[in-house]
Amino acid sequence: MSLINERQDFSDIADTFLLHGSMQSPAFLDGRLCASLALHDLSAEAWLETVCENLGVEQPRDEPSAERLLGWRRQTVEALSASEMNYEPLLPDDLFSLSERAQGLKEWAQGFLEVIEDAGEAPRKKWSEALREAVDDLKGLATIDTDLDDDPENENDLFALTEHARMAAMMLYTEQHPGQPQVEKVDDPETQPKH
Repeated sequence: MSLINERQDFSDIADTFLLHGSMQSPAFLDGRLCASLALHDLSAEAWLETVCENLGVEQPRDEPSAERLLGWRRQTVEALSASEMNYEPLLPDDLFSLSERAQGLKEWAQGFLEVIEDAGEAPRKKWSEALREAVDDLKGLATIDTDLDDDPENENDLFALTEHARMAAMMLYTEQHPGQPQVEKVDDPETQPKH
């Protein structure tokens, strides 16, 4: 069965990493992927090269692995550019402990910020004040204490922090790609089909 249209989740990608002998979390690379798509329009080939380099392999071990890794990039581009604004960082889900989920968010923020720092000041000068603040706030996420007890208060805090990361990612993408997603036009009665 083809993986082309299957939604990749954290466990799918982590399993693919394991197949390649890597125990690393996909969260860090997902942060890098998101920022790279926003700032550099990262191609599928460049993405596959980046992942393989991080996994310490020359190329994906088989066609399904390559498809899964490319599907990860494709679903991220689609979510970032969709008018539904439904992008979600690739993070450990509810099956993981709160500490593991917090660690995933921390690694995601580190990957995201690494790409932004590598890009230098030039892109940042064109950003809105809101985006600059959102990205600066991610620096706090990159250093959060991940030793959390599984309690509702910590759960709520982690949800809010994850939502902040999600919004920062979408803001970066939309400011770097004006007109994608086409949010403004959805509400504009002029662009609605006439009945």
